[in-house]
Amino acid sequence: MCAQRITLGNIELDVTFKDIKNVHLSVYPPLGRVKVAAPEHMDIDNVRAFAIGKLDWIRDQRVKFQRQKRESPRQYIERESHYVWGKRYLLKVEEVDMPPHIKVKGKKLVMQVRPKTTQAKREDLLAQWYRDELRAQALLMIVKWEPILGVKANKCFIQHMKTMWGSCNHISRNIRLNTQLAKKPPVCVEYIVVHELIHLIEPTHNTRFIELIDQFMPGWREYRNELNRLPVRHEEWTF
Repeated sequence: MCAQRITLGNIELDVTFKDIKNVHLSVYPPLGRVKVAAPEHMDIDNVRAFAIGKLDWIRDQRVKFQRQKRESPRQYIERESHYVWGKRYLLKVEEVDMPPHIKVKGKKLVMQVRPKTTQAKREDLLAQWYRDELRAQALLMIVKWEPILGVKANKCFIQHMKTMWGSCNHISRNIRLNTQLAKKPPVCVEYIVVHELIHLIEPTHNTRFIELIDQFMPGWREYRNELNRLPVRHEEWTF
């Protein structure tokens, strides 16, 4: 598998040559990164010509990402908005001399911290809470979908990812999920889980992959669109 990069104006395209029959063009959130998968026998100039023909579509996709709602930088203070599983909550900070703790209570996200806890420590506390929440839900979804798809993942890692909602290494059979998914509706998270598990069957985004995800999750396009419509972190979604 060979990789190259081509530039069209101010847009860079990562080109990978694979054992496939057709060219596959994708624009990925959150940064609008453009990837092209092309047949091994295809000349790079032909790939460039193909991309030029799709340039208006590429720009439209990148503009959609750019226009999305963005969260302003968080300060982790009283009555600040935070999202949990697609719903908006107001942060309530309780300073008590007890171990830190976070819970959802009604329409509030209650953060219990010790007095004089810094903003950085509050941020770390919430980030860890998001990781724990996502890990618990993702493991349930994996257990549900493994027998349906006839696959078995080795490990599931939850981590900060700037350019992808998830990834799969079909050789190690490990999948990785973006911590930010804990802010999205569960159905969107389930779509990403299914997407990555299907990569254990088909590593690329070829016709077979699309057929498989259409078969097992027919509404996946709407879930993907919903995922990309929701408010996202300011620092991760800036072009």
